[in-house]
Amino acid sequence: MGKRIILSADSTCDLGDALQQKYQVHYYPFHILLEGKDYQDNVDIHPEDIYQAWWERKALPKTAAINVAEYEAYFRQWVEDGFEVVHLNLGSGLSSAYQNCVQAARQLGHVYPVDSGNLSTGIGLLVLRAADMIQEGMEAAEIAKRLESLKSRVHSSFILDTLEFMRAGGRCSAVTAFGANVLGLKPCIEVQNTDGSMKVGKKYRGRLDKVLVSYVKDKLAAYPDIDQSRLFITHSGIEERYIRLVEETVRSQLSFKEIFITKASCTISCHCGPNTLGILFMT
Repeated sequence: MGKRIILSADSTCDLGDALQQKYQVHYYPFHILLEGKDYQDNVDIHPEDIYQAWWERKALPKTAAINVAEYEAYFRQWVEDGFEVVHLNLGSGLSSAYQNCVQAARQLGHVYPVDSGNLSTGIGLLVLRAADMIQEGMEAAEIAKRLESLKSRVHSSFILDTLEFMRAGGRCSAVTAFGANVLGLKPCIEVQNTDGSMKVGKKYRGRLDKVLVSYVKDKLAAYPDIDQSRLFITHSGIEERYIRLVEETVRSQLSFKEIFITKASCTISCHCGPNTLGILFMT
């Protein structure tokens, strides 16, 4: 019989409390730096706090990865107690967290970091697959190896309602943001499932409700081999009616066994702003 396994992930996997508890997933929070203070993502700061700081004071946070020493301290007790740890990181194209986690794992042994090549519930999909594998009795090293081979099957994208936070964070120019607003454009941001980096996909025009329906239909029609076991609808804070509209549209297109609705962490939300919503699934 193999060693007992701890399933862990960066807080950016955005699973939400219910799924975190159901699948016994441990989180380590990213740092949110706002107005001279260091907060822990979704522990003592939440997306609404970030939006309020921006609207009221034009204060925009920065995010900071978990460092090597933090990972070492986090994993050490489990390793000393005889556990092995499978830990899923935010994509290496977005953060140094994976590299830091690898260094900590080398120091301790028995820790298996996985570069998810993704963000938000794109990571979450892999976390749930890992939970399934643990339940099946698979060894930690084999789980990590399987997850590496699965990440290219994760498809994550989001519709942005506003480019103001991207512009404020230096991720698009003021001219681009102004032009998008004038033309009523809502871009689809697509995650590259090799390292988690992002690119702009189709640019939609019109009201958010119309755009979201078109976006969902486009994404679900783009792949002939979608795994219909699980799909995430993840948002950064949006009216319930839009969430229900997207869920209804998904159900009208494909019969997913489980559809989970979760809210993005501060690390994700502070870059995309409010009213961002995406669907995330595997093929």
